[in-house]
Amino acid sequence: MLGQSISRNSLLLGVFAVITTLLIAGTYLLTRDRIAAAQRQAEEKALLEIVPDERHDNNMLDDTLAIPPGELGLKQPRSAYIARRGRQAAAVILPVTAPDGYSGAIDLIVGVNRDGTVAGVRVLNHRETPGLGDKVDLNKSDWVLGFDGRSLDDPSVERWAVKKDGGAFDQFTGATITPRAVVTATRGALEYARTRHGELFADGPDTATQPAPADSGAH
Repeated sequence: MLGQSISRNSLLLGVFAVITTLLIAGTYLLTRDRIAAAQRQAEEKALLEIVPDERHDNNMLDDTLAIPPGELGLKQPRSAYIARRGRQAAAVILPVTAPDGYSGAIDLIVGVNRDGTVAGVRVLNHRETPGLGDKVDLNKSDWVLGFDGRSLDDPSVERWAVKKDGGAFDQFTGATITPRAVVTATRGALEYARTRHGELFADGPDTATQPAPADSGAH
């Protein structure tokens, strides 16, 4: 009797596990497209905050360049997004990780215009202290807007630092490590864009002159 009870319970548990797995798989299949669409919409919103529609006529999410791990502080491969008017790249949005935030790595995107000036900076993910280091988030303060229009010539490379370190950028009261990390990462993105300018700002394909596909249908 005991053996039969154990076998029956084991069978029921097995059936329950199979049903649960099928339900989870079914839910994933039903929602993955909606989740992917929502993620794409969120990404596009962040990009458009830096390079608005009137500055480009392409879809930046579909015009990308792979950035391998090890560059720009990245641990995983990411994509740079290109904003174009016609064939010409007007700006590029680079994924950057500042590894030296107060509470860990800070993920951000840095927009760089063709002339080497900053189009915009946005922090995407951080674990900085609420009320102090979290002021790097535009939802908490407008501090990141201080990068707009700056370049490696304004200020000079040596002054791309917080004021406490003799630089040109404000730090936060009671918090220096976080803004220092973001300033350094933004300067690194500008230096990367300058070094890779030819690759990042290369002209796109001339779609207007692409040959039409051959008509293989019977007449």
